[in-house]
Amino acid sequence: MGRKSAAKSQHASSTAGTPPPSEPGRSSTPLLATGIVLVLAIAGLVAYTRSSQPAPAAEVAQAAPPAVVDPPAAAKLGPHPQATLPPLPFQAYAPPRPMETVKAVYRFAAEHPEVLSYVPCFCGCERGGHKGNDDCFVKSRNAQGDVTEWEPHGLDCAVCLDVANEAMQMTRSGASVRDIRAAIEAKWNRPGSGHTPTPMPHSDH
Repeated sequence: MGRKSAAKSQHASSTAGTPPPSEPGRSSTPLLATGIVLVLAIAGLVAYTRSSQPAPAAEVAQAAPPAVVDPPAAAKLGPHPQATLPPLPFQAYAPPRPMETVKAVYRFAAEHPEVLSYVPCFCGCERGGHKGNDDCFVKSRNAQGDVTEWEPHGLDCAVCLDVANEAMQMTRSGASVRDIRAAIEAKWNRPGSGHTPTPMPHSDH
């Protein structure tokens, strides 16, 4: 082998283990793309986290509807004694509470709309259009405020009867309408229970 051939062979062996030079910009492209994807992912995560956080208390308070204070029409009657009441609707089965309690509660509802129209009910009857516990017992009144038709719903509902009975007992003990409302709410208002859209009594009740 000549000197020239040996030199060529030595040059070839020295360059065989060296990778060919990379094209300009080719090795940095995947790294740049990965960086962009990572930045976009972080930005999306931050935006999602902010949107899923609960609104501040001030915003929630502003969004909540104001308390209803307009007095119901029947409440303006005040205590309304009624000498003659219509007979209770007929039922073929016994009510969930003693009949004496049922009769007393229905009479109380007729004669004290200024109390029960401010007391909510918690049995879910708001789905039937009831505005307060009085709607569970009184269906209609005439122009003078006398009951002309009973609401039969209260006959079958232990919650309606118990709420009205407690309000009746507290009224007889001299409690104010506001105190009655507060006590009823504290006892009966629980997560998942119904709640009629009952107006709040004014401060002088």
